[in-house]
Order: sequence, then C-alpha cells, then structure tokens
Amino acid sequence: MKITNVTAAIIHRDGKIIIAQRDLAGYFGGFWEFPGGKSEVGESLQDCLIREIEEELGVKVNIEKEFLKTEHDYSIIGMVHLHSFLCGILSGEPKTLVHSAIKWVAIDDLEKFNFPPADMPIIKKLIAEKPI
Repeated sequence: MKITNVTAAIIHRDGKIIIAQRDLAGYFGGFWEFPGGKSEVGESLQDCLIREIEEELGVKVNIEKEFLKTEHDYSIIGMVHLHSFLCGILSGEPKTLVHSAIKWVAIDDLEKFNFPPADMPIIKKLIAEKPI
C-alpha cells in the first residue's frame, strides 16, 4: 500500500488559527484544510512544512512542536499519514497564493467548516485541549 506523508501547519496568532480553502477543481475541492503539503524524497517533515507554508501563504513559520499524527486511507490516493505541527509566524503576512481563500478562525469555530476526514482528529484535539 502506498503511504503519503503530508504535513499540516496549525498556525496561530491572537487566539485564532489560519485555515485555507482548497481550489474547487481539485481533490476535496472547496473543503478547508490546515495549510501544508506532501514531503519530497529525503526531506524532513519540518523542512517540508516550512517550504510548503512559504509556497502557499508567503510567510516564514516557526515550528513550535508536533501536535498530532493521523492516518487515513483514501480510496483514490491511498494511505495518508498527516503530521500536524503548532506554528507561529516569523515573518510576512499570510496571503492566498494557491488556495481559494484563507481565514483566521477561533478553535471553537473549526467545526463549522468542511474538512477532509484526515483533519478531523486534529480538530477534535484542538477543541478538547485548546493548546493556544
């Protein structure tokens, strides 16, 4: 079975978290997600996350700590291991470079948005623990 390692940034500021809306034309089009992406061969998860956030939002982030690893078997793309990290912004202001939209939301409002299944355990843990 093919396993894809994917990173997700839980970027926080002033008690809110940034979420990004996937392009309508892609897989899970229109769904919201924590920004991040697939790691390249030989790339650490942390380096992947820093690279992806700069590509997607135009900001440099500081990885504070690993938050949660989830696994989900998607019928179309196979097994995804999603590694989420709590992050702060080092420099820049987030902008929409690859997503349809971005939003800063309170943790308790995350359940109002449609997320892919692999993200749901992250949302449940964020709501339960309120780590920021």
